[in-house]
Amino acid sequence: MTSIETKDITCSNGMPAFLARPAGSERRPVVVLMHERYGLVQHTRDLAKRCASDGFAVLAPNFFFRHPDQPKLNCGDGRYDMSDMEALENIDAAIKAMSNEAGADMEKVAVAGYCQTGRHPLVYAAERKITAAIVWYGAASKREWAINERQPKTLDDILASLDCPVFGAFGASDHIIAVEDVQRMRNCLEANKKSYDIHVYADAPHGWLNDTMPGRYRKPQAEQGWADQQKFLARVLSPNWKADPVMQAYDCSFAKSYDFSKNVRLE
Repeated sequence: MTSIETKDITCSNGMPAFLARPAGSERRPVVVLMHERYGLVQHTRDLAKRCASDGFAVLAPNFFFRHPDQPKLNCGDGRYDMSDMEALENIDAAIKAMSNEAGADMEKVAVAGYCQTGRHPLVYAAERKITAAIVWYGAASKREWAINERQPKTLDDILASLDCPVFGAFGASDHIIAVEDVQRMRNCLEANKKSYDIHVYADAPHGWLNDTMPGRYRKPQAEQGWADQQKFLARVLSPNWKADPVMQAYDCSFAKSYDFSKNVRLE
């Protein structure tokens, strides 16, 4: 296993962040790792360290740092609804912070979002030039396609504006995102000739990567999903990667008896 170094930093906008990177001076691709709705909890720090062990310079900021009661947020009793514009500003601050870190290869930057923040890598990639956008069980639910005060653009328009490949990991047992919602995202990416690598894993509920929540965690799917993500990153961050031709891959597995209405929330 790669030896890693970690430290806590503060971005220029006052946003706290956890930095994890392989030891040594070698230049490493950058991953900005966004968290679930609970803020910067141990699970997110663990993911940052795991990603760093895979060879990336990783920054996991507390994107919800403006919430007045962090303990309440962390345990799921509070909520912070970050707007798309605030997400842009916060990711800008995160990337600026990484640019000051020795060994961070700012020519290769991926942004990964989970659950509530799943849409924000797409929002960012539609406005800024990055190498890859990663979505874990987020962005595709029906409420994400609407325009409102926090979401001034349709998801269709956001996906049409992307200039980087997208990785998506979803679960067939998710109670928030239906398989049909994922297909809608895939179809929109296809219609706009965007590169994507999207997976729907059988028997995986919402949040199935989170090993601090035993009711949700599904180890086989989590291991496969992480491996699929790392293969995607190795490919698109490679010096041999070319934006043309378009790359499109969809791998979906669910039961013949699939019925989204029967999917339930698990803890």
